[in-house]
Amino acid sequence: MRLISPVIGLILGLGSAAALAQEPEQGTASGPNDERIVKSHGISLFGEPKLPADFTHLPYVNPNAPKGGELSQHGIGGFDSYNPFTFRGRATAPSILMLERVMESTLDDPLSQYCLLCETLEYPESRDWVIFNLRPEAKFSDGTPLTAEDVKFSFELLRDYGFSSYRQAIQQMVEGVEVLDDHRIKFTFQPDFPRRDVIGQVGGQIVFSRKDFEENDRDIEQPSNKPFIGSGPYMFDSDDFGKSVTLARNPDYWGKDLPINQGRHNYDRLRFEYFGDYDAAFEAFKAGVYTFRNEVSEQHWASRYDFPGFQQGYVVKEEIPDGNIASGDAWVFNLRREKFQDPRVREAIGLMFNFEWSNQALFYEMNSRVDSFWPNSDLKATGLPSEAELALLEPLAEDLPPGVLTEEAVMPPVSGDRQLDRRNLRKAAALLEEAGWVTGDDGMRRNAEGKKLEVRFLDFNQSFDRITNPFVQNLQALGVDASLERVDPSEMETRKRAHDFDIVRDALGNSYAIGGGTGQVFSSEDADDVFNPMGLANPAVDALIEIGSNAQTEEETRVVISALDRVLRALRFWVPQWYKTNYTFAYYDMYEHPKDLPLLSAGVTDFWWVNPEKEAALREAGALR
Repeated sequence: MRLISPVIGLILGLGSAAALAQEPEQGTASGPNDERIVKSHGISLFGEPKLPADFTHLPYVNPNAPKGGELSQHGIGGFDSYNPFTFRGRATAPSILMLERVMESTLDDPLSQYCLLCETLEYPESRDWVIFNLRPEAKFSDGTPLTAEDVKFSFELLRDYGFSSYRQAIQQMVEGVEVLDDHRIKFTFQPDFPRRDVIGQVGGQIVFSRKDFEENDRDIEQPSNKPFIGSGPYMFDSDDFGKSVTLARNPDYWGKDLPINQGRHNYDRLRFEYFGDYDAAFEAFKAGVYTFRNEVSEQHWASRYDFPGFQQGYVVKEEIPDGNIASGDAWVFNLRREKFQDPRVREAIGLMFNFEWSNQALFYEMNSRVDSFWPNSDLKATGLPSEAELALLEPLAEDLPPGVLTEEAVMPPVSGDRQLDRRNLRKAAALLEEAGWVTGDDGMRRNAEGKKLEVRFLDFNQSFDRITNPFVQNLQALGVDASLERVDPSEMETRKRAHDFDIVRDALGNSYAIGGGTGQVFSSEDADDVFNPMGLANPAVDALIEIGSNAQTEEETRVVISALDRVLRALRFWVPQWYKTNYTFAYYDMYEHPKDLPLLSAGVTDFWWVNPEKEAALREAGALR
């Protein structure tokens, strides 16, 4: 049994892995069995929420930020749906920005949630149930009230028709949901389900408008060209379907005066423009077609900001420290394919990616190597396992990869300053020989049946070719029949869902606690799920996820994360890529932000703002379209 994590929750409609506050914030009462009933404004995974009940605004915002202007950004590849709750179609990124949750996480505390659609929540110390007391003023952008019936409808919709892994988890967790009146809803939890995360999970639920679904005959399992009606600060404004979409700030937003919303949602409009490839998007930025760019290309950042708009000071570059757990980007093996079931084959292939050469020749030495499933954090495994880790790992010994108990945590190989590292080439060749892939007269690796070792990298982004192709060339030097197969974004999504690939790029990073999202990515139960791209199924991993999901303290959680990270890295089902320790933003010089930014996000869409005087100057100079 397991729960849904914050990362997967953003997609599925559940929030962070926050759970119950250990002490009440607003008072207590006695239930019918003299069990103390806690009534609070928020919850936290461990201990109390960081903010008191009478907080006036989030600590990292400017509560006096001006409202107005537009934030425009880019996407690659287009879209054909406004419904991200199905695997069918390719939904646009802002599809859920108009939807709100019962409770909301903050960007400086990953383990807490605070009431948004609810005024308070109440629950017994046993955590057998929770009642959310909804705000009576909450309403959708079409003016209809948001009620407990909408919350129940949303829960049941995703429970019955959401992604399969979510349906299974939520059915195991929630026994029933009951509307007590228009503004009170009660969730009762299954008797034997772990209690740590349950309230935070249902509190993080996205709320749809039941009226919108009924009037528009929506099917949550099918793609849709109709944006959702939501209760949030932004609502759909206009689109060029498949190419661009604009959201507008709702002038009648019901929650604009709440303390949790002060200094946030400052733009009048959020616009997203899609382009066929990365270079086309960059040229459009130079021309002022859109105004804010999260620059992910090191080559562009280091060498291509020499256009007139930058030289004249219209466009500025800013690097902001990124303290979040990195996304864990990697090339992922499809373990469902027999040729990748031998770990020696996977290790050999991984040896042929030369990060050091790539970082120097392609990345302008801007990146760090992903070396963990919790990269850029102090949660990752280091050195030999501690006594506390061994206490968890030794009972699982028969299902652990070799060396986990006695050797230091697996680290990515280190290569030299030439693209083809001869030392690693020899190591890889020896591993393939041991695994039965020998070199024939034509220089190609074949097994005992005479089949060549074929490796196909599946990708849609041509900007990645310059990185993948040297990797492919190194594998070819090893005798592997390697190639890059580039497809369009739609085919990419379809083939990933059907597990029709050898190696694909994915993000396997994690959150600050082990929960259901961890299970969706790594557990045997979800080995055929799209969130588990490699098809991993390992009993030791399953056991550690179960232990981590039940951890009751932050110290316990850290030990389990380290042990799990150690095991996952030893399984070698990925070739880890890289990450930046800074955000690299380029934007037209009219955006501003608070001096002290939160841990988990730069908050560009959330709490930055437009300086109207700077915007007017740019328009007068003709820098903006």
